[in-house]
Amino acid sequence: MPELPEVETVKRGLSKLIIRKKIQSVEFDTPKSFPNSASDVDTYMVGGVVTSVERRAKALFIHLDTGYSLMIHLKMTGQVVYVGKERFGAGHPNESLVQSLPDRSTRVTITFSDNTKLYFNDQRKFGWMKLLPTEIISEDSFIKKLGPEPLEPEFTGSVLYDRLQRRKNTNIKAALLDQTVLAGIGNIYADEGLWMSKIHPTTRVANLDKKHVQELRDNLVSVLQLSIEKGGSTDKNYVNAEGKKGSYIDFAEVFRREGLPCSRCSTIIEKSRVAGRGTHTCPKCQAR
Repeated sequence: MPELPEVETVKRGLSKLIIRKKIQSVEFDTPKSFPNSASDVDTYMVGGVVTSVERRAKALFIHLDTGYSLMIHLKMTGQVVYVGKERFGAGHPNESLVQSLPDRSTRVTITFSDNTKLYFNDQRKFGWMKLLPTEIISEDSFIKKLGPEPLEPEFTGSVLYDRLQRRKNTNIKAALLDQTVLAGIGNIYADEGLWMSKIHPTTRVANLDKKHVQELRDNLVSVLQLSIEKGGSTDKNYVNAEGKKGSYIDFAEVFRREGLPCSRCSTIIEKSRVAGRGTHTCPKCQAR
């Protein structure tokens, strides 16, 4: 599943290509991937002009001048491909990024008035593209339960500390992965942020004071910003806005570096399982 930097990279790519384009027609193959009524699509999507593209946590939003928006979740194997004078591919890196479309993985095809097209492909059919009134996005069940955005100016150490108190009796790794505590943090960035902060992932939230949490907040923001700059981290399942593999993973300090020396103290990095996820730590820098 993509993490925040990958979805942000997709958002920035789409923003360069589809703003001010008018939707001429929409085709889809299964209601599971496109769970929208025909009347809503005809009234609020077809004929609509794209006004902006945004991200909330790991979800994408294509806003239209009709007062409606498309909420897109790529899930595990989702993919967005724009085909016009130039080709944009982002998502699961299979041949659909470069071959003729639509193909058998294409779930939704949006044709714009200039005959350019936006394809939503998804091999495993876990992703979806949902049309809903823009004004009620914040009330959507998926969005409503999300925690604060880590890249927003309002996200301070105090905010993170207060949110973590919801999970004060669990370990910090599990708390960071809880999207109701903090939006968009996944396994890679939890590991990296904790290493930067010298916090062991099994540390109980209640044992972290405000100074620890402030440092953790700063390091999480730093690692997310670096990953966005590098085009994301996904060397396996996702590629960046130009259809190239993200490069952040090359700069990771602990993630997938088990058996290698820590860049800070030269102790061998270990891999364990915390909060049900593969977890990478330096046993010296992140002493229990």
